[in-house]
Amino acid sequence: MKVKKLKFISLLLVLAMVLAACNSDSSSGDGNSDKDAKLDIFSWWTGAGEEDGLNALIELFKEKHPDVEVENAAVAGGAGTNAKAVLASRMQGDDPPATFQVHGGAELNEGWVAAGKMEPLNDLYEEEGWEDKFPKDLIDMVSKDGNIYSVPVNIHRGNVIWYNTKVFEENGIEVPTTFDEWFAAADKLKEAGVTPLALGDKEPWTATQVFETTLLGTLGTEDYNKLFTGELSFTDAKVKEAAETFKKMLSYINEDHSSRNWQDASQLVAEGEAAMNVMGDWAKGYFVNDLNLKVKEDFGWTETPETEGEFMVITDTFGLPKGVSNPDDVKKFLSVLGSVEGQDVFNPLKGSIPARTDADVSKYDAYGKETIEEFKQASLVPSLAHGSAAPEGFLTKVNQAVNIFVTQKDVDQFIDSLDQASSELK
Repeated sequence: MKVKKLKFISLLLVLAMVLAACNSDSSSGDGNSDKDAKLDIFSWWTGAGEEDGLNALIELFKEKHPDVEVENAAVAGGAGTNAKAVLASRMQGDDPPATFQVHGGAELNEGWVAAGKMEPLNDLYEEEGWEDKFPKDLIDMVSKDGNIYSVPVNIHRGNVIWYNTKVFEENGIEVPTTFDEWFAAADKLKEAGVTPLALGDKEPWTATQVFETTLLGTLGTEDYNKLFTGELSFTDAKVKEAAETFKKMLSYINEDHSSRNWQDASQLVAEGEAAMNVMGDWAKGYFVNDLNLKVKEDFGWTETPETEGEFMVITDTFGLPKGVSNPDDVKKFLSVLGSVEGQDVFNPLKGSIPARTDADVSKYDAYGKETIEEFKQASLVPSLAHGSAAPEGFLTKVNQAVNIFVTQKDVDQFIDSLDQASSELK
């Protein structure tokens, strides 16, 4: 009797080991999915416009895949400051979200791909026929060593001046296209008692964005890109010229800039207390969705000085982290996100334009239509302030240097700080 009992127990143990092995195989990220796992979509989209766009995208996915349980795992914080910290903790602890928001360029490639944390998506691109649906330069921004690692859901433009049309009209201001024209307009506005440039650098990336657009306008696309490959030094005379221009621009900002965020600065423009601000076109989503302003009636836009024909790209992308238990579900979400339908339900609400070149232009407002056409023709350059142009270590030091410069305005010290930070690029 004891022998039979021992055999029975041994059989149970073998069966348990087989089941454990099967469960292990199903969660190894080899293409199978754990049906009980949630599809947690990690982002920092919690504000007006961006949250609306994400919710619309999630609803579209639920319609197409009602069997997949979805969790909106967004973490609040300007430009993803808080979310990126949470994400780093999860990734380092081998607890990745099913998919997460990451900027194309260095933030993706020199960060998570270089760390071996992402699965390639070449097969998905081939299955969906995406190779000729996204611009080649954009696919290059989400690729490393011949593999594609994420799917762009949108395109934002960073080199944009937003202005209050009524303030411009009342003060006889022509839309500036050069630095000289910008300073002439700023002087006229200042004399009229209007703050020329709204800034909200409670988080320093906003001031870094003003500086990077000044760099682009001074250096041009080719030399701007050379800064981040080491072919052009940050001690170059043109960089110093850009720093001097940036310093002069800072003499026209609101006094309470350090206590405001980018939305607060945009609100100053909306209310006519300030005439202009430099911000990515998520500001358009804020103007329209949150403040109920009308495109071209209440506010207008133009490229930052001397960057006509240049398009500073910020692209939000999502990929497939290694080790997730539901890779099939993640790929289903990425398929929806990368589809024409997915991009057209998301971007009109977000304020961005679609990453695909074959989206339905009729779904976009005047700004969207104009920007879609310019995106097809412009020279594309990566944003430093939003992690596309350079690794995180360099950006962190640049943000610190810019933060000090806004207060102290010491050009030589600023250039020295940028030069020292450039060691992070090697």
